[in-house]
Amino acid sequence: MFGLLLLILFTPGVSEFLCTSSDLEISYTFCDSAAHSFTFNLTPCSTMNKPIWKAALTWIPRSDIIFLKIVFSVWYNGAKALHWKEVLCSGADDKYSVCGMLKGETVAAAFDIRGARITFPKGNYNVILQAFSDDSENNMAMCLNFTMIVKQDAF
Repeated sequence: MFGLLLLILFTPGVSEFLCTSSDLEISYTFCDSAAHSFTFNLTPCSTMNKPIWKAALTWIPRSDIIFLKIVFSVWYNGAKALHWKEVLCSGADDKYSVCGMLKGETVAAAFDIRGARITFPKGNYNVILQAFSDDSENNMAMCLNFTMIVKQDAF
């Protein structure tokens, strides 16, 4: 299994490789205007017969996390394939541990990315992950622009 741990203390626009293998390449940049303290780990670096990816992230937010809305957009070979929004933290009865974290506290999370239902065809994927501290999507807490290149079909 291939895993790569990155510690990033960068300004936006600098591309960082998460992983590369014979069938997959993933990199990302920050798409907002502030520097971040952020780590991300992904294993295995493959889409071939790998229904579950293990992911772990560490992030030190720049503001308190009372309200948190995630916007997830995916493009495949330039065409919009998915647009999904979810409120993770609303300030009342929140089920995620990140909710209620204070500015400067370390958010550490491990989770599975389940792709068993998804067969990724060969091609270029762009994934924009935005986090907002308000429902109107005016106050961006973080923005990541992932590039995923699937080099061969899994079927």
